[in-house]
Amino acid sequence: MHLSLRLLTAVTATAALALTTAPSAPAAPNAGRPDIAVGPQYDTAHVYVTPGSTDSFVTSWESTFGGTNTPQAVVDVTPTPSLTKSELILSPVGTLSVFDYQTPVPYPFGAERTGWLVQDLDRGVHKAEAAGANTVVTPFADPIGRDAIVQFPGGIGAQLYWHTKTPSYPPLASVPENRLYVPSAAARQFLRAYLAFTGGRIVSDDRHAPGAELGLPGTAYRRVRISSPFGCTSVAFTDGHLPYPFGRETTGYAVSDLGATLAKAQGAGATVLWGPQASSQRDSAMVQFPGGYIAEIHDERR
Repeated sequence: MHLSLRLLTAVTATAALALTTAPSAPAAPNAGRPDIAVGPQYDTAHVYVTPGSTDSFVTSWESTFGGTNTPQAVVDVTPTPSLTKSELILSPVGTLSVFDYQTPVPYPFGAERTGWLVQDLDRGVHKAEAAGANTVVTPFADPIGRDAIVQFPGGIGAQLYWHTKTPSYPPLASVPENRLYVPSAAARQFLRAYLAFTGGRIVSDDRHAPGAELGLPGTAYRRVRISSPFGCTSVAFTDGHLPYPFGRETTGYAVSDLGATLAKAQGAGATVLWGPQASSQRDSAMVQFPGGYIAEIHDERR
């Protein structure tokens, strides 16, 4: 019975994702590069919404940022039996994989923060392990490719994925920021492993960043910003004494006008949980969209 269901859902998923895959399998966009990343538009925020809220989330997100989405499919995307409604959002500020589980979510799925497309899954897993990460879910097949989950020092999980047919997504208007919260004691091990795997470079390392950025005025924390072929990353090294909703967001989205974007979001059913907060580098806010997804939204000061 399960095998028949997997076959049915695989066919459904393949049809649903046909709009976002090339008709054949051309070379990956940066196949000539030594790194394994493909491009930031292929790195997806994993959004687990409360059951039944996919449509309201997608409508709210696209009303706020624009973009398109694939048809909804019911699929098994884990190595053990499960079912989720799945939809891909292609927006100018980032790509999102939306999961609305119809069954309990198998462990450890739901704890990974992002999905990174790699040119070769086995090579990606090997590179992650060589850099110091652990493979917490070994490679498995899904309806349109293969996946694995790796975890970097400090408890940061990421899903690596590879498609049978190379996807073709439009370039982003702005590259989203992977927002990570790491225990201060794990800083050295995390940075060594993360930089080695992503091929990244440290853009800034502020050991006295204002705690007001994390809802803690009058304090300071270490903030490291990284640029890599996988996109942008902002790492907060903290003692874990964080007020809600900090640490609940996985991704930060850059916009040209924060005030206008927040007005759109609120008009589309989202709630501003914190901010807007001004700092010397950016104005930012925390926003919760229908379905429970929390996002940091910011505009950069030039």
